Amino acid sequence: MNLLQRTLRLVGPCLTGHRCAGLVLVLICTSPQLRSLAAGIEPPKALDSFFESRCLDCHAGADAEAGLDLTRTLSQGLNSNNTDHDRVWTRIIDRVAAGEMPPEEAEQPTATERDEAVRVASGWLSSTQQKRDARLGRVRGRRLTRLQVERSLHELLGIDIPLANHLPEEGRPRGFTTVAEFQAMSRHYLARHLAVVDEALDEAFRRALETEKVLQRDLSAAEVARTNPRRRCREPEMREGEAVVWSCTMPYYGRIPATTAPVDGWYQFRLTAHGIKLPKEGGVWTAIHCGPCVSTAPLLEPICSFEAGAAPGVIAFETWLPRGHMLEIRPQDATVKRARFEGGQVGMGEGEPQEVPGVAINRLEMRRVFRRPASETRAKLFGDLLIEQTKVAGLSKPVSGKPLKAIEELIPVFAERAFRRPVAAEEVAAYVDLAKTTHAESKSLAAALRVGYRAILCAPGFLYFNEQPGLLDDYALASRLSYFLTGGPPDRTLLASAGSGTLHKPAVLRQQVGRMLAQGAAADDEPTAAERQFTTDFTAEWLDLDQIDFTVPDRRRYWLFDPIVQMAMLDEAHAFIGGLLHDDGPVVNLVAADHSFLNSRLARFYGVEGVAGGKLRQVSLPGSSPRGGVLTLGAVLKVTANGTTTSPVVRGAWVAERLLGLTIPPPPAGVPAIEPDIRGATTIREQLVKHQADASCASCHRQMDPYGFALESFDPAGQWRTSYRSFVKGSKQRSQPIDASGQLPDGRVFSGIEELKHELALQPADIARGVVGHLLVYGTGGELSFRDRQAVEEIVAAAKASGYGLKTLLTEVVASELFRSK
Repeated sequence: MNLLQRTLRLVGPCLTGHRCAGLVLVLICTSPQLRSLAAGIEPPKALDSFFESRCLDCHAGADAEAGLDLTRTLSQGLNSNNTDHDRVWTRIIDRVAAGEMPPEEAEQPTATERDEAVRVASGWLSSTQQKRDARLGRVRGRRLTRLQVERSLHELLGIDIPLANHLPEEGRPRGFTTVAEFQAMSRHYLARHLAVVDEALDEAFRRALETEKVLQRDLSAAEVARTNPRRRCREPEMREGEAVVWSCTMPYYGRIPATTAPVDGWYQFRLTAHGIKLPKEGGVWTAIHCGPCVSTAPLLEPICSFEAGAAPGVIAFETWLPRGHMLEIRPQDATVKRARFEGGQVGMGEGEPQEVPGVAINRLEMRRVFRRPASETRAKLFGDLLIEQTKVAGLSKPVSGKPLKAIEELIPVFAERAFRRPVAAEEVAAYVDLAKTTHAESKSLAAALRVGYRAILCAPGFLYFNEQPGLLDDYALASRLSYFLTGGPPDRTLLASAGSGTLHKPAVLRQQVGRMLAQGAAADDEPTAAERQFTTDFTAEWLDLDQIDFTVPDRRRYWLFDPIVQMAMLDEAHAFIGGLLHDDGPVVNLVAADHSFLNSRLARFYGVEGVAGGKLRQVSLPGSSPRGGVLTLGAVLKVTANGTTTSPVVRGAWVAERLLGLTIPPPPAGVPAIEPDIRGATTIREQLVKHQADASCASCHRQMDPYGFALESFDPAGQWRTSYRSFVKGSKQRSQPIDASGQLPDGRVFSGIEELKHELALQPADIARGVVGHLLVYGTGGELSFRDRQAVEEIVAAAKASGYGLKTLLTEVVASELFRSK
């Protein structure tokens, strides 16, 4: 057996935890047969005999152990562009460097031998990636996400209608929808994109050329209530001159047909209401949802919640209502007494004698609004063209004495805005010719412009980022920065900086970050509108907050959870991260903050005393509270559970990946998942002990399970617990105590969540690395490679003086060469 054959049988468990994995990486570099693939790196030849004497054969051919045939990996990967191969080799290097390979039972290399192996492999991999990135760029062809398409169309056309959900759903196999490698393009996607473009153009031309009808309603209590007092239904009932809805679990109870939207649109509401038969403490917590409010369309969209006190108060809110949708307003506090009604309907007077809290509506004002004025839409479509009234009432049209010249002027301007860069005359000639042809056929300037705009919005220049290998030009950099911070195209100031040729300078980029995040300044030193928007966009994917509605905690088991708690949890997460960004707070607060943002309902759910009122506000947490930081946010605890049970594997992997930026590979093929024992006879920890006995599982579980064990002190609804309960009827085992202790990969131990947070807080640079990594992936659309680690270290080092402030980290990310390169 020659050296190459032995090599191909040696490499084993680089991903799966089997023997002798990483040692072969040095052998590959020393082998004459493979040396040419190692990009000129020449390790000492004396290592050949060392590997020959220590290698075991396990991973080659169809019967390779754990299904990992490195014969194929090696033959395809060293000179290929396959990033999966990069991940394999990164894992090999990390495991050898950490001393995980060779396994304990195998003969170990000396420290010098191990260090040399890591040095050689690291140099080879970095060199290979550097050459590939110079040729292709570290980020492949990247298109706009569906949210970015929506905001781009809003800005280009001066419209405000929701469009993102009309495009195909986007997966997040690497955490973010922005990752170019996984942005699929298909005929189906293109068809949907065209439909969305048509919808956007229809709305824009309608807004610009049609007179809008005023849609406004001022509803009294009688108009809010049911129209037939004798009929049992789910609308509010009249009581002492007010429209009343009682506390009840019945869906759609409290629906208000008088608020049904006659057309799709944004609607502003002003609700005057108060609580009746108040609980012993506080007011009546009430939730507002919208939807068709019929059983054939069961899903409702949450809008907001409020605490109705004894005195009437005004609640103002704005929401998108599709045609035919209406409001549902009802008390939904799960901790107060609830009424019961027969037959799924409510009759007049049936709630009164049950002595339950209710909300009384005195008045409800409804008005359709537009977030952008029609004058802005007209300017974006027609420039300074004259808008003339047609013979059709309420319908106008753009007019010009020289329509062809108008087309020649407006189409290039629109193309520059759509492509986010200057365009040459020959680049837009086809669009201009298409518009002129349409004008010749239709004699309509509006129709001609619409056809030209439609073609531009379906062009690659709109849908894709225009990035070339190497350092980005200033216009490409302006687009990357703008879509990173705002989710939309660059504004005039940013484009002007790009046009001056100065944007690529780190000092200028830092200044632009500050300017862009300062947009929409708020009172009382609160986060700006731009900071809130970035926080909402980034945390939706970074913290998986966009999955908050994916599961609902089992009401029979976690009955204290309700929609009001969920709304408050989401608001808490956004307020916490937004405040950290605004204040440039240290990222150590992500694990060990001494405060959070609560209202009275969420505080009661968390067991935090002394918080009154319905407004979310910053609250100093008592020393006895386990809350504080991202790990114990209710929203995070909810999205990392399935609504019925928790898993330390799932939550632990989430902490390792989302907070610390580690990469946890998928489990080996053929290894069964662990299902919690709902009988309560066996804890999840006891099951994992057996699971970890498998060598192919142990190394990864050591990296993630400890964090998950600490979080077992929180149930699927995010509430504190000290034991597991059995939910099987007749089970003799009613509960099992929770053991939240664990040992971190570096050997440090903790007894529970508080000690875990303390241990994590001792190493703020680790948290900063994780945050920087996610910001880079989200902002550039490229996964971090082995070579990128040095850039991450430089960014983290640059932010050290600020205590690793979140805004400083974000700013240094933008100023880095990694962000400024394709």
